[in-house]
Amino acid sequence: MGSTEHVRWLSQPTLRRPVVLAAFTGWNDAGDAASRAIRHLVEAWDATPLAEIDPEEFTDFSTVRPHVRLSRGRTRQIVWPTVGLWHVSTPGADVVLVLGPEPSLRWRLFTEQILGIAESLDASMLVTVGALLADVPHRRDVQVIGTATDEVLIERFDLQRSRYEGPTGIVGILQDAAQRAGISAISLWAAVPAYASQEPSPKAALALMERACELIGTPAPGAQFSAEIHEYESRIDDQVDDDEDLRGYIERLERLDDAGIDLEDADLDESSEPGTDQLRLFEESDATIDPSQDGETLVEELEQFLRDQRGD
Repeated sequence: MGSTEHVRWLSQPTLRRPVVLAAFTGWNDAGDAASRAIRHLVEAWDATPLAEIDPEEFTDFSTVRPHVRLSRGRTRQIVWPTVGLWHVSTPGADVVLVLGPEPSLRWRLFTEQILGIAESLDASMLVTVGALLADVPHRRDVQVIGTATDEVLIERFDLQRSRYEGPTGIVGILQDAAQRAGISAISLWAAVPAYASQEPSPKAALALMERACELIGTPAPGAQFSAEIHEYESRIDDQVDDDEDLRGYIERLERLDDAGIDLEDADLDESSEPGTDQLRLFEESDATIDPSQDGETLVEELEQFLRDQRGD
C-alpha cells in the first residue's frame, strides 16, 4: 500500500477511475520531450491543481537547485523543485497529470507517495512517459514504443512486453511498484536523435502526447506544434550542413529507416547510451530488406562509422 504523508492536497475532486499520466525531468527526459508533453497537456486542458509532493525528503538541492524569481519586479520568491499533480476530465476519461524533477533520494518512499495518491483516487491505470537518445534520423516520424507486462493491456493497446535489462530511472521504479500493487501500468518511450541531444524536441513531445491521448481515448491538443517542429528540423539541418561525416551518418540512418526497422524490433535501452540502438535494431530485426538497399553493406558502413566516432 502507498502512503501520502508527504503529499499536500490542493483540492479534493470527485474523479471516476482516473488515468494517472506521469513524466519526470532528468535522466528519462531526452530532448525535454516527456516533460514537455505533460506540461502542454496541463496548459492546453487548463488542468486544476490537485496536490504537491514535498521535495524536502526526495531532492538533493545542490543538484536540483531552487530558483529565485521576482514577483512584480520587486518581491523575491523561492520556487522549489516540486513534483506537482493536476486533474482534468476529458472526453475519454478523468486524468491526473504528474510532472516534476526525478527525485534524487529515497525512491521507495517517493514511489509510495505516487501510489498512495493513485490508490486514494481509485486510479484505473498508470501511464509513464519518457524519452531516450537513439540512433534515429530527425526528419522521420518519431518512433514511440509502449510496453507493459499485463497481457490484456498488451493486446488491447498493441503494446510490447519489455525485455530491457540494465539501469533504470524513476519511471521504471514506478512501473514495477504499480504492477506489484495491482495497478495497470503502461510505459511509453519516444526516440530522440542522439546527435541532436541538446535540442528540445517538440516532435518527440507531440508523438508521446498523441500516443498517451490515444490510450486515454481523447483527442490530443497538438495543433500548435506544427510550426515548432518545422523550426526544430530546420535548426538541426543547419547544424548538419557543416559536418560531412554527420550528414553521411544521417543518410545511413534514413536508409535503415526506409528498410522498415524500428524500436519494436529490439529491446528498449532505457540507459539511452547513443551509438548502439540502431545497430542492435538492425541485427535483431526480422524485417525483410529490399536487396536494392544492400542491407549488409549498410550495417558494415554504420558499424565502421560508429567505430570511428568512439575515439572522438
